[in-house]
Amino acid sequence: MTQQNTEIDDRGHGFVKALGTVDALFIGFGAMIGFGWVVLTGEWLSGAGTLGAILAFVVGGVIMCFVGTVYSELVAAMPHAGGEHNYLIRAMGPRVSLFGSWAITGGYISVVMFEAVAVPKTALYLFPNLEHFKLWTVADFDVYLTWALVGTVTAIIISWINIRGVKLASLVQTFVVSFLIIVAFLLLTGGLVGGEVANAEPLFTGGGAGFIAVVAVVPFLFVGFDVIPQSAEEIKLPPAKIGKLVVISVLMAIAFYIIIIWMTSLAMPASELATHDLVTADALAAMFHSAFWGKLVIAGGLAGIITSWNAFLMGSSRLMWAMAVAGMIPAWFGKLHPRYRTPVNAIIFIGILSALAPFLGSAALGWIVDAGSPAIVIAYFLVSIGFLILRKREPAMDRPLRVGGKSNGGMIIGVISAVLTLALFVLYLPITTWSAQLAWQSWAMFGLWLAVGIFFMFRLPTGIKAGPNAETELLAKVKSLRKK
Repeated sequence: MTQQNTEIDDRGHGFVKALGTVDALFIGFGAMIGFGWVVLTGEWLSGAGTLGAILAFVVGGVIMCFVGTVYSELVAAMPHAGGEHNYLIRAMGPRVSLFGSWAITGGYISVVMFEAVAVPKTALYLFPNLEHFKLWTVADFDVYLTWALVGTVTAIIISWINIRGVKLASLVQTFVVSFLIIVAFLLLTGGLVGGEVANAEPLFTGGGAGFIAVVAVVPFLFVGFDVIPQSAEEIKLPPAKIGKLVVISVLMAIAFYIIIIWMTSLAMPASELATHDLVTADALAAMFHSAFWGKLVIAGGLAGIITSWNAFLMGSSRLMWAMAVAGMIPAWFGKLHPRYRTPVNAIIFIGILSALAPFLGSAALGWIVDAGSPAIVIAYFLVSIGFLILRKREPAMDRPLRVGGKSNGGMIIGVISAVLTLALFVLYLPITTWSAQLAWQSWAMFGLWLAVGIFFMFRLPTGIKAGPNAETELLAKVKSLRKK
C-alpha cells in the first residue's frame, strides 16, 4: 500500500482512497436495486394497480429525495466514514448518535440478510432440483440443506471480497450494476415491442390501503443512497461532489423502478399475476416469447442481490467501525485489517448473520423486510432533525454543498424531510386500518435489535455535549473509565 492511495483523516484513521465518481454512484444506485423488483413487482401491481404502484414509488421516491438532499449537505460537510454517526453526534450528542446509528445499521443488516435468503430462492428458479436433505419447516416452508447452503456460501464469498478491500468490492459493484442497467433496457424494449397497453388495467386497485402497502416498502427498497456517506473516506472526490452523487443515485433508482413496474404490467393481464412467482422474469419471457429472456431477468435479479448485498455490507461495517472507534460499542468492531484497511471484524460479524439467515427459510424474506424498514425510517428522521439543529446552532459551519443556498430553502427542505419521515414511520404502527400490517416476527426482530442498542446507550458516560468535539470527548472519557 502506498502513501498516494491512503490518507489519514482528521481523526487519525487510515482508509484507502480508491473510489471514483462511477464507483461511488454505482455503490449507491446498486444498493437500492436489489432483488425486490424481481419477486415483489407482482404484489405491487395486484395491490395498488399499475398507476397506483407507480404513484406509490413516485411518492416514496420524493420522500427519499428530500432525505437524500439533507444527506448531501451533511456528507459534504462531514466526509467521514460512518455517515449518520458523525452527523448525529455533532448535532444531538453521543446517545442519540448511537441510537440512530444502531437503527440504520440494523436496517442495513436486514437487507444483507434478505439478500442471503433471496439467493437460494432465485437459484431455485434456475435449478429446480436444488432442494435436498430436508432440515425443518419454518412457517410452512420446508428448509433444505442444499438450498440454504447456496445463501451461506455466497455470504462467505461476499464477506471475503469486502475484507480484501473497497476497490475490489467496487469493481464487482460497477460490473454488476452495468448488467442491471442492460436488463432494465431489455424490459423497456420488450414492453414497447411485445407489451399490450390493455394489460395495464386496472390502473388503480386496493384503494388507500393498497397504495399505503406499497409506499410502506419503499424505504426498504430505496435505502442505499446513504451507503455513499458511509464510505466517504474512501472516495477520492471533492466533498460537494460526493453530496451531489447521493441525490443522483436516488433519481436513478426512481427511474429504474418505474420502468420495471410499467413494462411488467404490459406483459400479461392482471388476472394472471397471481399465477407467477417471479412476475418480472415471466413478463420478459412472455414479451419475447422465449424462456431464455426470463432466465436473463433472473440473472439480473442475482446481479441486484450482489450489488445490494455488497453495498450494505460496506455501509453497515463502516457504521459499526465508527461506533466502535467512538467507544459506543465493543472495541472489537473497530479493528481495521492490517493490510487491506477494511473493518474486518465488523464484516465477519455481519457475514455470520447473513450466513445463518437462509436457514430460516423463504418465509424470512417478508419478516426481514418489515423489520428493517421502520429502523431505517427512524434514522432518516433523526438525521433530518440533526440537519435542522446544525443549521440553527452552527450557521458558520463549513458546508461545501449548501442546499437551498443562503436563504431559508435549506431549512424548509429539512422540515419537509423530518415531517415526511415521521409520517412514514407512523404507517408502520398498528393504529389505523391503513397501517402496514407487520408480522409478529418482524416486530420481534425490530424490537430485539433496538433493545440491544438501548442497552449500549445506557452504558455511555454522561456529561458529553453535542458539538464538533463530541466524539473526541466521548472517546477520552471512555478510555479514562476503562483504565479505572
